[in-house]
Amino acid sequence: MFTTHASQSQPEQTDDLRVPVTLLTGFLGAGKTTLLNQVLSDSSSGRIAVIVNEFGEAGLDHDLIETVDGDVMLMSSGCLCCSIRGDLSDSFVKLLAQRDEGMLSFDRVVIETTGLADPGPILQTLLVDSFLARNTRMDGVVTVVDAVNGPATLDAQFEAVSQVAMADLIVLSKTDLVSKASAKAVTDRLRDLNPTADILRRLDHEFALKKLWNLTSMREDAHQHEAISWTTPKVANDPLGNLSGLMATSVSKPVTTSEFSRHDTDISSVSIVLDEALDDAVFDKWFDTLIAYKGYDILRVKGILFLEGIETPFAFHGVQHIFDPPVPLKNWTGNDRRTRIVLIGRNLSQPEIQRSLDLLRKPEHADAMSVQAARGSD
Repeated sequence: MFTTHASQSQPEQTDDLRVPVTLLTGFLGAGKTTLLNQVLSDSSSGRIAVIVNEFGEAGLDHDLIETVDGDVMLMSSGCLCCSIRGDLSDSFVKLLAQRDEGMLSFDRVVIETTGLADPGPILQTLLVDSFLARNTRMDGVVTVVDAVNGPATLDAQFEAVSQVAMADLIVLSKTDLVSKASAKAVTDRLRDLNPTADILRRLDHEFALKKLWNLTSMREDAHQHEAISWTTPKVANDPLGNLSGLMATSVSKPVTTSEFSRHDTDISSVSIVLDEALDDAVFDKWFDTLIAYKGYDILRVKGILFLEGIETPFAFHGVQHIFDPPVPLKNWTGNDRRTRIVLIGRNLSQPEIQRSLDLLRKPEHADAMSVQAARGSD
């Protein structure tokens, strides 16, 4: 994945003209449409094109709609809303073609998924579809969770667990309908599932729509503090608890809230922090082997990587075995040169990842033991 970068000079910085895309997800009744209406009624985020499955399911505030033209609604804020009549790529082709012809104007795109949607295939489509990869970039995954019904939904529906695990930002809704203790319990459970995602309460005074954007560090203009926050668990940890470089971020075991078997008990997050720069070929061999044997179980992986002989770190991100091209973080300053890797997935065994980590740190053993280490063989 990174081998070609080590032997080439750094390219000149170019403006990224791809359209930023935000994936808005959340289970049925979580409050996605309420948040979407709030976005569309506010002009502070610029002009937004929203792609929904069907207008009938969107529940848009009709007071915000000025005109309807075919599959496109024009909102009073200047935003747009269109329905998916074909596949996702076709919708983008039509939107971008009309923008290039001067018929439409928008600065970013929000995709509102159905409540039952697993975000993984949508994220992969944005990466593997050649048109989408050239013209769009993922700006972040925003997942809305209902404080009232969220725990029971997480118990019963793995799609809801996946929506939380893949989020860059979690918006907790309906906190006014539960006690403070219940809201805290839900928050703790969400942090257990996804320690690196920020969690905001939509009804809090400090909630601002601008916090929905620029959630990923997969862009060249990302600042150092943004990239570090992107890969740092948002939970308090013992400062001496990660001396090995491996930190299991799960901190609690909440009780089951329904009659269903919990779907998030198999989900965990592992954070790897290494002080030294890495040899690109060794990292590629370790990572490729890990993904080959665990790719189906790894819901999402992201990180900041320092390679030997290159001053600029790289941000990387993937969904299962599909990866964005690594992005050089050209605004990185200071002396912090630690590599940070975060994996979220099913059945991630600490000893298994530890063995593969030992393989990374001791490349002289990689040729003989890489397959066994990634499999977790004794």
